Amino acid sequence: MSQTIVLASNNAGKLKEFNQLLTPLGFELKPQGEFQVPEAEEPHPTFVENALAKARHASRLTGLPALADDSGICVLALQGAPGVRSARYAGEPKSDQRNNEKLVADLAAHADKRAYYYCVLVFVRHAEDPQPIIAEGRWDGEVIADPRGAGGFGYDPYFLLPQQGKTAAELSAEDKNRLSHRGQAMRLLVEKLR
Repeated sequence: MSQTIVLASNNAGKLKEFNQLLTPLGFELKPQGEFQVPEAEEPHPTFVENALAKARHASRLTGLPALADDSGICVLALQGAPGVRSARYAGEPKSDQRNNEKLVADLAAHADKRAYYYCVLVFVRHAEDPQPIIAEGRWDGEVIADPRGAGGFGYDPYFLLPQQGKTAAELSAEDKNRLSHRGQAMRLLVEKLR
């Protein structure tokens, strides 16, 4: 019999990706929307605090173990921005196109285009879990001015991986899952859950 975990997100892509890795361990991940859980506030300056807040919120409202992630792109020349504000870098409403335009414009005067995607996953057994399981991943690359590729989402068409000679949006789904910050964090979490 599988153990239900609530995913502190309604992102179908994340749900599918995470379920592929968790189902063999006897876990079934369900999106928080199935339990009428509203999105949690994310007021914190760090990824780990936001992920923990989301996981505790989902667990508190469902009484189930919960998994949350917080991730974004950090640009060295911009002191780590967009960082935790990656999804809303250009303001409300969320827009990948406006976020990318702002990032390229903000970086135009800088020679250093190095950036990395960062992901932290937090698993809580219950809302007040004093020892949440935390796993993180980092994916290094650089920001380019002209988008390439049709895959992925967010900043992927602008995120160049020099070793691959491709942007994240040009990778196959298998390669992206293997290399990405979220893939790294997920494999680490699975090891810790075993």
